[in-house]
Amino acid sequence: MSSANGNANHGPRVSSILHRTPWVPPVATSAEGSYITLEDGRKLLDAVGGAAVACIGNGHPVVTQAIKDQVDKAAYVYNMQVSNEPAEQLAEYLTKSSKGAFDLVGFVSGGSEAMEGVIKTARQYFYEGGQPQRTKFIARQLSFHGNTIATLSLAYHPTRRAPYAALLNNDNFHHVSPAYAARFKGKDETEEQYVERLRQELENKFIELGPDTVIGFVAETVVGATTGVVPAPKGYFKAMKSVCDKYGALFILDEVMSGMGRMGTLHAWESFGDGVKPDLQAVAKGLGGGYAAIGAVLVSKRVADGIRDASGFWKHGHTYQANPLSCAAALAVQKTIVAEDLLANVQKFGPVLGARLRERLQGPGARAAPFVWDVRGGGAWWGIEFDFESAAGAALDFGRTSFALAAQARAFENGLIVMAFSGGSSLDGTKGHHLMISPAYNVTLEQVETIVDLFVRSVEETLVAAGLQA
Repeated sequence: MSSANGNANHGPRVSSILHRTPWVPPVATSAEGSYITLEDGRKLLDAVGGAAVACIGNGHPVVTQAIKDQVDKAAYVYNMQVSNEPAEQLAEYLTKSSKGAFDLVGFVSGGSEAMEGVIKTARQYFYEGGQPQRTKFIARQLSFHGNTIATLSLAYHPTRRAPYAALLNNDNFHHVSPAYAARFKGKDETEEQYVERLRQELENKFIELGPDTVIGFVAETVVGATTGVVPAPKGYFKAMKSVCDKYGALFILDEVMSGMGRMGTLHAWESFGDGVKPDLQAVAKGLGGGYAAIGAVLVSKRVADGIRDASGFWKHGHTYQANPLSCAAALAVQKTIVAEDLLANVQKFGPVLGARLRERLQGPGARAAPFVWDVRGGGAWWGIEFDFESAAGAALDFGRTSFALAAQARAFENGLIVMAFSGGSSLDGTKGHHLMISPAYNVTLEQVETIVDLFVRSVEETLVAAGLQA
């Protein structure tokens, strides 16, 4: 049986939890800042924030106090009966901080729910607006929008879709090529030509489906887990929105991972999306920073006015929607980011982290250099893609696991938590290895250096263990 975190042996332990991994993970007993302490006493530096979630680390006194204060006031109310102060205040903050991009906010309990909410809100907009024939969404291959049946249908993550393929909806959800220049741009194609090719492909898909049947185009501003922090080429989102505008469809962004400061701006589209404002946007992870389960659907004036002029209310909801504890936690997280000027810190350490990774992994004398395909990202989110298609790479033996999981396991043993994935370099999900680093926004430059040191050491040790000669 596989052991915890790839190959790391954490000893036999029986758990009654139905875990998401084929191994039983070790138990954390406490966490403070960017460090997690395990039950055996080991202390780990969390360089990935769980899954790009813990944006200000654990145990921030302002946030913990806000949660305690809210418990004393009201732990739960049902938002179909009464609203609550933290929810109202958080919604106001999110609209006012959007520089006019958003007019209304709907709260949910996480990223998958946020994308479900986006799907239903977009449909409600057209259904109530006299265009009920609009029933189709266009998203991209090698994308991820959540783990529900609808969001798996919307996205195209080959391995996550596979067990449920027979249940997925192929009539209402359609796909075009990813915006992944490092892998799919033609050898003699300029970036501008590549963007135009993708624009034309999207327009062709609109025409194929019937332009007046399409609800919208959906994309991650920066692709997350599937391909590992892949930004689109410059001009891509402007081109995609032009197609949506031409045919009256919605332009929809998924910023569950990339949003709320992760890329160095509050919204990733401000820095990595050509500045193009979406009609609808999903956010989650960095919204609550791990202090509470929360996500949100951000609604533009166009869509908000459409709903106001029709039924006037959101035809979507969950029991814990706009939960006062979650909203209080998220509001405190967002206020902390502003009060401590953490986006400026992200803009400061982000380039240093990227430069150090490239220097140590791709620079002169770097042992891993022959196998490093790409180091990419920005702000507090970086992806490192490895390729073993060469003869030297094919000679390495990683046993029954992938390189990515083996490197993740080695990093864990060395006291560093990173995140590993495979299958993001080909449309069928059979090729590619990448690891992600997404530290807290308040990480120090000293911690950045430690992250790079431990990561590079772990990668090199994994390669040597697989047979790389000195």
